[in-house]
Amino acid sequence: MQNGDQHYSMEDETYTDIDGKAISLECQSHSGFCREFTVSSAKVSIGRVMAYTCAVWLSAYIIFFVTENTAVLSSAIIITLVGMMVHIHFVKVDHETLLIIGSLGVQVSSSYASGRESTDFIEMGKIKDIVINEAIHMVRKIKDIVINEAIHMQTVIYYLCILLKDPSDPEAVSSVVPLFQSSKPRLNCLVKVYKSCQEILAKC
Repeated sequence: MQNGDQHYSMEDETYTDIDGKAISLECQSHSGFCREFTVSSAKVSIGRVMAYTCAVWLSAYIIFFVTENTAVLSSAIIITLVGMMVHIHFVKVDHETLLIIGSLGVQVSSSYASGRESTDFIEMGKIKDIVINEAIHMVRKIKDIVINEAIHMQTVIYYLCILLKDPSDPEAVSSVVPLFQSSKPRLNCLVKVYKSCQEILAKC
């Protein structure tokens, strides 16, 4: 492997989320033991924001026309602004990043439409294996990273997750940390990340 960062988009396939919306997957290889995966979703749709805004304001105007209460219009403006701020600051995630560092741990980050970022780090600990699992384990040192299966609106979906060790029993699983929960990539995208993570963990 060459020295220095290697940055590339996985463009050989088209990726979508579970709803069929286009997403992108990028991988940055910092070294043989450190890789970063970023799943990006579509930006906030200006057209959809305008449609919601018009619907709220039109409803408020109709109520105002009937009641002649000006407080209705003021309330509509406030509700619209507050709703938009909450959506872009706490709900709409533009990018989700998984940084895996062999022998150290995994960092999971989310970047919101407002620019806010949230980051969690989980120590690697002892990793037993990486597997593709079809069961949901209701299970912070890492035991495993797997692709789990769940049922979503009568459709089988897959998600990448980290299985955490039970401190009292190293062979047991205490909890599950799901990854890419906002972007919700389909299986072909998850497999790319899964295989690359497995390559790193095999060297540890």
